[in-house]
Amino acid sequence: MDDEQEGREPINYSPENITKDMNPEAHIETIMTSRPVTIGPDQSMDRVHEIFCTYNIHHIPVVDPSDRVVGMISKADYYKLQNSFTLFGRKQAQKFNQAVFESILVKEVMSPQLVMLHPEDEIGVAAGIFKENLFHAIPIVDEDKRLVGILSTYDLLSYAF
Repeated sequence: MDDEQEGREPINYSPENITKDMNPEAHIETIMTSRPVTIGPDQSMDRVHEIFCTYNIHHIPVVDPSDRVVGMISKADYYKLQNSFTLFGRKQAQKFNQAVFESILVKEVMSPQLVMLHPEDEIGVAAGIFKENLFHAIPIVDEDKRLVGILSTYDLLSYAF
């Protein structure tokens, strides 16, 4: 049943309405996810598997013991390592995945070169970065590059609507 049939007004997704209530000058800290799930560079991809199976997230910041950001693992990176027969629930594929994930370290798969922003940076700056690049999450760091949050395109969409 569509929105009109349920008595609700349909959402207008036209470009002029997307930013109607969004203040691009607001600080990122107002919409970022604070204290995101993280992983260390020397952990195995098996731990990445556990995280993605446990949490509804698509990006995991990789941090050193001082919480400084050294990379990012995306769900796309994770999927590239999986056996294609995983989709069919085959036990052989699951065993293969287990062996692969246990033998590969996060630092061998992560993206080490990242754009990072600060909590005081403007949301409009982040939106521009997302528009110009092919990634969907930005680590938010303090002046010492210690992780304080993560901003995703989902956070921006939630803010805009």
